[in-house]
Amino acid sequence: MRNELADWRETKLAQLRALIKQADPEVVEEQKWKKPSQPAGVPVWSDQGPICTGETYRSAVKLTFFKGASLKDPAGLFNSSLEGNTRRAIDFHEDDEIDEKAFATLIRAAVSLNRSSTNG
Repeated sequence: MRNELADWRETKLAQLRALIKQADPEVVEEQKWKKPSQPAGVPVWSDQGPICTGETYRSAVKLTFFKGASLKDPAGLFNSSLEGNTRRAIDFHEDDEIDEKAFATLIRAAVSLNRSSTNG
């Protein structure tokens, strides 16, 4: 059963990784914060500053946006960590469809916010 869960989570994370790279070809991905539940580390995507992290949990793959509270989210993708003043997250479950267009818009908005922060 554990391998079954890992399979869908790995597949979902790979799909999200590809969508992030598609939305921002300049994105850099690094593995950080190794821990028992994430022995390979947590993927962290950045471009002119951090964009988001990707963590796998038993029932979800969670993308946490560092400056999510400052991003417009007209499609309502953020569904987790909504109470914070800075971060926002999206929990993706096994059967969730990803709104690729809205997701790409969110990634680009995060990059744009990073660029505006570093330039001024």
